[in-house]
Amino acid sequence: MIKSIPTPTLSQVAIGPLIFHFYALCIIAGIALAIWLGDKRLISAGAKQGLQLKGVVSEVAVIAVPAGIIGGRLYHVITTPDQYFGSNGDLLAILKIWNGGLGIWGAIALGVLGALISYRRLRKEMELPSFAVFLDALAPGILFAQAIGRFGNWFNAELFGRPLDTWWGLEIPYKYRPRGYGLVETFHPTFLYEAIWSSVLAIVLIILGKRWASGATFAIYIAGYSLGRFFIEGLRIDAAQDIGGLRLNQWTSIAIIFLGLFLFYRLQRKPPILITEEK
Repeated sequence: MIKSIPTPTLSQVAIGPLIFHFYALCIIAGIALAIWLGDKRLISAGAKQGLQLKGVVSEVAVIAVPAGIIGGRLYHVITTPDQYFGSNGDLLAILKIWNGGLGIWGAIALGVLGALISYRRLRKEMELPSFAVFLDALAPGILFAQAIGRFGNWFNAELFGRPLDTWWGLEIPYKYRPRGYGLVETFHPTFLYEAIWSSVLAIVLIILGKRWASGATFAIYIAGYSLGRFFIEGLRIDAAQDIGGLRLNQWTSIAIIFLGLFLFYRLQRKPPILITEEK
């Protein structure tokens, strides 16, 4: 019987002169899955309108993915500045994204902006459905990508939760335990909680999203993910900015929950938008 979840002994592998970090490989694998699933869903949505949309997601991803990575890193750096600025900070560490540190909300915000810019450019060249339809097609894949990406935290032995003495506790080596927890061996596997929550939510969106107005699936994605993140964030013991007894990411989650639900309500009051936007 499993007594606990072990932390991997390796976080990288060297092949010749190249070093492959498992955190980065998890991110890449997640992005690849998101593009593949998003492409299939957009092609299916386009077929209902008589549109040929093969390759559109990949084309948009050329700008959206780098923008999302930059946005995720900026959010992380801004919300945890002590690691990078000041007398004990390391500015060069900002570039070392393989060590972890991509804020989901920054990635979503700048990634969506990059996607919008790229999508508008493509609309000048071909007939496309609304951007809301595009976002709905991407939402489940993004959630699966986030689920896979969280396993990168497992390889890095980071962002785990409070002590947990049960069979699904995550065993953390001594050198990775925060100050004051040196004698504690197992902790909440928050990476696994978030991976499960994101995957379940993705499946729900795939099943129920067909009944909703255009854009509503993406609205529930940001609201639903933030709901789970609020509670999971409350379990974490890594350093974070606290405001009024809650971590900053919990306040961000609350704001996005209300934003997502508001958008869902507004969109559901309108009939589904399946008409191609004019060029």
